[in-house]
Amino acid sequence: MKPRALARTILKALKSFPAIVVTGPRQSGKTTLLKMLFSKTHRFVTLEDPDIRIRAREDPLHFLEQYRPPVIIDKIQYVPELLSYIKTRIDQNRKPGQWLFTGSQNFVLMQGISQSLAGRAAVLSLLPFSFSERIGQGERAKGIDDWLKGLNPYQKCEDKVTLSEWILRGSYPEIASKKSVDRQLWCGSYISTYLERDVRNLAQIGDLSQFERFLRLCAIRTGQLLNLSELAKEIGMSVPTVKRWLSILETGYQVYLLFPYYKSLGKRLVKSPKLYFNDTALASYLLGLHNRETLLGSTSFGNLFETMIVTDFLKRFLHFGQMPSMYYLRTRDGLEVDLVIELGQKLHLFEIKSAMTILPKHAASLLRIASDLKSSIKTSAIISTSPDSFQLKNEICNYNWKNILGV
Repeated sequence: MKPRALARTILKALKSFPAIVVTGPRQSGKTTLLKMLFSKTHRFVTLEDPDIRIRAREDPLHFLEQYRPPVIIDKIQYVPELLSYIKTRIDQNRKPGQWLFTGSQNFVLMQGISQSLAGRAAVLSLLPFSFSERIGQGERAKGIDDWLKGLNPYQKCEDKVTLSEWILRGSYPEIASKKSVDRQLWCGSYISTYLERDVRNLAQIGDLSQFERFLRLCAIRTGQLLNLSELAKEIGMSVPTVKRWLSILETGYQVYLLFPYYKSLGKRLVKSPKLYFNDTALASYLLGLHNRETLLGSTSFGNLFETMIVTDFLKRFLHFGQMPSMYYLRTRDGLEVDLVIELGQKLHLFEIKSAMTILPKHAASLLRIASDLKSSIKTSAIISTSPDSFQLKNEICNYNWKNILGV
């Protein structure tokens, strides 16, 4: 079990909240993490067991009597109606850290939490490994504020994980950590399980083959502007249906929508979000990219590299219990910045380039926006596949992807 950055956030929340809910996609390590942290202090029960699930649903009071706190209740999304009964018990005894839940976030679960556990539970998200977690640095990983303050172009990460390996095997703990796991078999099985157990339960979609085609079309668009009308036309569905299916992928942590920076620059801004798959192994699998040669030669390589970087930033927010304040910037006259982070009324700008050779021309957008926003900008940087990190020009640094993500 590699150290997870979220562990520190959970232990911090444990001091204040009677309940903690850890949500995230299937196989991201939620159950393993809670067991690692609390196996000696909390009882464990999983609602994935059909017999236990039936007992919890048919006689919730007896179930809660049998599994008294401190307790870990795994897969709470299977019996969300338990939460209203747990609310009563929490109100009778608000001792912190007694109730721990894992669950794949869905509409029913989150509705139950907002109705029953509002003010009583810390809701935290665990995505698959960040790069720092993948290389065993999860305990030393920094929250986004400290990380931005400590950016250093001369800091190096010497880990031997290659870029192609990180993109193709992705960040789910089992496939990322065990080279013996067959990538294509794992990804195919994951997608089948996700469709059968999560999508069907969540949306009552009859034709899963059409939804799988929709999933592949989203993978093709990772790292790109989302055009709902174009996507609806290609799959032969209405725009409202495509919106609903997209929300299912968002809710299941399969995709992330990055919205444009909203403050006026005196220019016409592009308003569509950008679509990112949350795991590059699944995205590259759906794109039919199965080895280093086809990956590096693919027209999708740049988009997959950008996807990897953006989702790693997302994890740095979520694993430290923060709401992501992430955007992109694109104007209709050609000004574009791939990633904008807003913290404390200051902007941190990152251009993401899959090239190895970085020249001053790659900083053109960063230089142009500096003249527009001036004192609002705290950081301007490029993240690339260049062998080294170095100062480029006008305080703009170029960072090797591994050196910047590995801390």
